Amino acid sequence: MKAVLLAAGKGERLKPLTDSLPKVMIPINGKPILEYHIEMLAEAGITDVFINLHHLPEKIREYFKDGAGWGLKIQYSYEPEILGTAGAVKKLEDELKQGAFLVIYGDNFIKINYRDFISFSEKKRGIGTVAVFWKEDVKGSGILALGPGQRVVRFVEKPSAREVFSHWVSAGVFYFKEKVFDFIRPNYSDFGFDVIPRILKEGKEFYAYKLKEKVWAIDDHELLDELLKNQKMGAV
Repeated sequence: MKAVLLAAGKGERLKPLTDSLPKVMIPINGKPILEYHIEMLAEAGITDVFINLHHLPEKIREYFKDGAGWGLKIQYSYEPEILGTAGAVKKLEDELKQGAFLVIYGDNFIKINYRDFISFSEKKRGIGTVAVFWKEDVKGSGILALGPGQRVVRFVEKPSAREVFSHWVSAGVFYFKEKVFDFIRPNYSDFGFDVIPRILKEGKEFYAYKLKEKVWAIDDHELLDELLKNQKMGAV
């Protein structure tokens, strides 16, 4: 199975850190966030990984090279202009459309058993699966309502306070079957704002895999400091 790690974001709210470092390369306990993802994918037997690039791409290329040091093969997809989370995957359609694949937001700090996630997803008949976790403050997140069998019945990206109907939020980890490409328009496209709503609007099956662990989206200095503090305390 192949996996796409999304790593093109500029991390504007993490300046000045991201003036000289891609957001996904910010170190957590001495190791870039992106490296944790690559290690977990290698442990799960994933052998082919694609990383999309935009901001300071050489920093990522120079660190991970061809992936041999982690026991897998890494290929890179440079975007002169950011294509969005789904647009980045659409650009790799020829390389991915032979079967199911994973898509992972590389700037989230997460612990997940990918073997279990894939096994759960393969038992479902839907177009895909998203890993989700319970979060009290859902501001800035994609929220989901779940039906029988953990089928996603409603999804809203970055809801306003009046739109909150759930505390299950997307962890930025997806399993997709090749049929998903029918729902991704060319050029700029986003999974949360565009693709998942289209899948649900057309009545297609899409499922959620519940995580027990917290997911850390380090979108600003406050969230990064909170993660680092919890790491130091051994709570992560």
